[in-house]
Amino acid sequence: MNTAATSPLPEAVQRVAAALQALGHPHMPLLLDDAARTAQQAADALGIALGQIAKSIIFRRKSDDAAVLVITSGDRRVDEKKVDALVGKTGRADADFVKAKTGFTIGGVSPVAHASAPVTLIDRELFRFDVVWAAAGHPHGVFQLRPQDLQRLTGAPVADVVQQS
Repeated sequence: MNTAATSPLPEAVQRVAAALQALGHPHMPLLLDDAARTAQQAADALGIALGQIAKSIIFRRKSDDAAVLVITSGDRRVDEKKVDALVGKTGRADADFVKAKTGFTIGGVSPVAHASAPVTLIDRELFRFDVVWAAAGHPHGVFQLRPQDLQRLTGAPVADVVQQS
């Protein structure tokens, strides 16, 4: 694993680092040696539980084409009906939509520093952990935070948005 201090950061990771710094977050992004496009890859690379990955899933709200960001625990699956009940009917977002709305490619969508602010929901299951890790704008980029920090950084509500196991 590389740190931000020893590797040049891709532009999207620099954007996330700047946003985190501006928001007073103490942990800057790290670059992993291998890509972490999935929650499992990120958990394996970091040596942590799958549930400690705060994965960012983007949906497309049908009424106004807004991006809806659901930040969920890596070991959970989003329940789209629960999301729809909270924000209105949504559909799947393709790679072009994700890039246009967030400024990030799928596999690196950060919870902060979006091109345009998404409607955001945070999975309450993340609060099972003291520390979680989120994508930092690039498939190799991640940063550490507490679930409470995630709520503070995004201003998003915590909700029940996952399927029952």
